[in-house]
Amino acid sequence: MTARPFDPDPESVPLLEVSDLVRHYTLPRERLFGAPPSVKALNGVSFSVRPGQSLGIVGESGSGKSTIARLVMALDRPTSGSVKLLGRDLHALPRAELRAARRDLQMVFQDPYGSLDPRQTVARIVAEPLEALAETSRAEQRERAGESLAAVGLRTSDLHKYPHEFSGGQRQRIAIARALITRPKLIVADEPVSALDVSVQAQVLNLMQDLQQQFGISYLLISHDLAVVNHLCDEVCVLHRGLVVERGAPQQLFAHAQHPYTQALLAAVPRAEPLASA
Repeated sequence: MTARPFDPDPESVPLLEVSDLVRHYTLPRERLFGAPPSVKALNGVSFSVRPGQSLGIVGESGSGKSTIARLVMALDRPTSGSVKLLGRDLHALPRAELRAARRDLQMVFQDPYGSLDPRQTVARIVAEPLEALAETSRAEQRERAGESLAAVGLRTSDLHKYPHEFSGGQRQRIAIARALITRPKLIVADEPVSALDVSVQAQVLNLMQDLQQQFGISYLLISHDLAVVNHLCDEVCVLHRGLVVERGAPQQLFAHAQHPYTQALLAAVPRAEPLASA
């Protein structure tokens, strides 16, 4: 897989542009003749991601983080608003054009085991996006699967193995290799290290940083962990009840949080306290 050092241009046009994104879900009726209740998951969210940038979306469970991930990936449709990748509104594209657009847009899920089919070999799992695009031969798919595995620090000899033969950190590397194989411009990572041991989390985050520098990937990182966002992201949006309540560079935002919700998130981060001497 050919790569070169990447230097993001701060003046570049947005790779991803989310504008006034609203998503309301209708729930089952509670009474026969009553109006069905609704949940307002997102209430007008806007942000952009430049080429080579990492943007973090943080917030508690139920704040709308995963809804954003599904809408950006065009796995769900917004009630209103738009998601533009390279200037194209993903939700307005015909199915064939949306499938082609997924070459530039891939995802890494939270559970590195649940997101990998245990019945498939690593070769088949990693090559799956290429197979879905139906633009390459089986031989080329296997070759590029080996290149992707090598890029994430695994061996090409691992192609014939199955997911259960790997550790949790290695399985997440396989998931990243699968996302990498189409050479995407944007990877949406939904809690990519939360299911891993603390000792492995830093290894995976460092790998993601290295891949960003090597291939010029942009990340949209969904996380509840402020330390993860601080490690990987250039900018962070704090999401509360479906709204972005604060945004900025992680170091500045976390040191000088203005919104009460951001302050509450920071106050909830556990801190190691030294043991009192006997």
